[in-house]
Amino acid sequence: MTERTPYFEDQELDNNNSDNTHFRDILEHHISRRSLIKKTASATVALTLASSLAACSDDDDNSSDDPSNGDSDSDDTSNTLPESLTFSAVEKNLNDWVTVPEGYTATILYALGDPLAENVSAWDDNNVPSGTSFNQRSGDCHDGMTFFGLDSDSGLYDANISEQGLLVMNHEYINQTFLHAQGATEDADGHRPEDEVLREMNAHGVSIIELEKDNDSQAVSINKGSVFNRRITASTEMDFAGPVKYSALVRTAYSSDGTKTRGTHNNCGNGYTPWGTYLTTEENYIGYFVRNSDDDANRTAAEVIAFNRYGLKQGASSRYGWESAISSTNEQDLFDRWNSSVTANDASLDFRNSANTFGWIVEIDPFDRSQNPVKRTALGRFAHEDCRASRAIEGQPLAFYMGDDSRGEYIYKFVSDAKWSNSDINAGYTAGDKYMNNGTLYVAKFNDDGTGEWIALVYGQNGLTASNSVYPFSSQADVVTFARLAADAVGATKMDRPEWCAVNPNNGEVYVTLTNNSNRGTSYDTDAANPRNYADGGDLAGNINGHVIRFRETGDMTTATSFAWDIYLFGAEAAMAANINLSGLTDANDLSSPDGMWFDTRGVLWLQTDDGAYTDVTNCMMLAALPGQVGDGTTATTSNGQSTIVGAQVTDENLRRFLTGPKECEITGVTTTPDHKAIFINVQHPGERSASYDAPTSHWPATQTDRENSTARPRSATVVITRDDGGVIAG
Repeated sequence: MTERTPYFEDQELDNNNSDNTHFRDILEHHISRRSLIKKTASATVALTLASSLAACSDDDDNSSDDPSNGDSDSDDTSNTLPESLTFSAVEKNLNDWVTVPEGYTATILYALGDPLAENVSAWDDNNVPSGTSFNQRSGDCHDGMTFFGLDSDSGLYDANISEQGLLVMNHEYINQTFLHAQGATEDADGHRPEDEVLREMNAHGVSIIELEKDNDSQAVSINKGSVFNRRITASTEMDFAGPVKYSALVRTAYSSDGTKTRGTHNNCGNGYTPWGTYLTTEENYIGYFVRNSDDDANRTAAEVIAFNRYGLKQGASSRYGWESAISSTNEQDLFDRWNSSVTANDASLDFRNSANTFGWIVEIDPFDRSQNPVKRTALGRFAHEDCRASRAIEGQPLAFYMGDDSRGEYIYKFVSDAKWSNSDINAGYTAGDKYMNNGTLYVAKFNDDGTGEWIALVYGQNGLTASNSVYPFSSQADVVTFARLAADAVGATKMDRPEWCAVNPNNGEVYVTLTNNSNRGTSYDTDAANPRNYADGGDLAGNINGHVIRFRETGDMTTATSFAWDIYLFGAEAAMAANINLSGLTDANDLSSPDGMWFDTRGVLWLQTDDGAYTDVTNCMMLAALPGQVGDGTTATTSNGQSTIVGAQVTDENLRRFLTGPKECEITGVTTTPDHKAIFINVQHPGERSASYDAPTSHWPATQTDRENSTARPRSATVVITRDDGGVIAG
């Protein structure tokens, strides 16, 4: 067996050692949580941000429908933005169920192991189904998702239909403790059992399920007889498109010409296109691979640089050990591909490039199962957390906004060469080829005066050539495959773990969650866009609670190479000092570690948390928000003396807690039916800190209906929430 060091998550999350300059050095402050709460706010509240942006056009004429858009009939109020939030705010709690406002009901829709077809048996806690059966069962760790209205007559996407549709969702990773009968095992020689590994690979990826919603009660059910129901897993064949197709960088024993690969995994956030397809993102994929302890000797210097920058150092161990399984069906390549080492004389005979085949945006047409999903390589390769399209305006190029979820990584956008045409709705992968294969990839630089710039990541521009001192780029395939190295080279701004992106449908502004960064103020200096460094009463420090940054493109054009920004929201405990709690959060809306985020078509912002800093007080949550716009606030100074630009302070009327989840979960993924009368959220990894399969710390989702259940396994699941009176959610 190859000698491997133990797997640590940090090998994926902290690999930016570039020398990109920061705005200024600061004096690091070390204060406790108790002193934070007692400490008064800094007296510095400086000049108001220039108000010129307020005059920017909010024109969204000719915007195409998106997958959740409601009917625009003037008599229909379902797509009207509320003036204020009126539902009763959910109190912080540590309950083992999903708590929703009075007058709302949360119902379990689709949990780990649930069948997709009528002839597949139901989940049984005491009889875990076979690994191969998970090709027709719900995967684990439900994450980003989108509802696509379905015209039952044509079998095509219709953005205005709520009573029937396809719900498409990610299954990010797995909880081995509860996925198997008695947790994960291996034999005396260190080999993982084949059935366990197949179960794990099949529990990753994407689910497509057809839903039906009753017009009166708004009750939602799964149509298990639907021809659309299917799973896409870590073994499903995928096509490459864009600059990397045919490149030597992705040639493997599976595809010697670099046109195909197998599988998608670690699918976190998501997106959707205006033509009606789903975008799934490949985030922390690198930890699924190993490299032999002597592999550097078989590599070029450039290859070693690239591997190290992406966290796959020689001798690194994998998260799940899939490469160790032995096939009983002469498909050993299914497992060997997780070893990205040189083991043969040519790349077409081994899987030395297998890690390069992951880390992309994958387009899936949920209405067409006859073609392979497509990895859209022009959008760059990194730890993709999310991918959100700009407003689709007839005659203007589309932009796709993306974050790289690791400490000190970057925010990107891709701008299409092609200009949007509404005639491309329902054009499937043909439209994807048109809008996502050709265009310009950019990375963001945030200036301390509230402005920013997009720097093109194009071979031959901005020093991205073979003579570059960071990495010798030889083609655009090089640039997009090693987008992190390209972004390092052009001096992009290191951010606090960019996660989900959201585009405000009413003004086109882009929001990005920066979930937290324990190294902000130490390994990464503070700057205006990442301004906080403070300490907790325990062992937490840095940007503990995270924040949400937003920006507006100059001239409201997707092709702009400059923008204005401010920080919309700072996560904090309500009782913290005002120069920590810079947004003025109260007990009705305080939060920590913003993560999932999405605007519905009315302009309501849904904000979700994945937290470990405030979970002694409350489980993770989702909030509803009615945000203003860039420039509606002031400048401020943080507790560590950093000047920054902040949005207007929030109130209980425009930011309010909508739900809390069960124990030890993350709340993630959010979408609604077009009429906004059913909202879907995902509960990921409840009970994740359980020590063993027979000692769970959560029993959800069984506790949703049986609060006293103390035996059930915890399972990730999709929840649908409706109003008891059948009305509009948060309406």
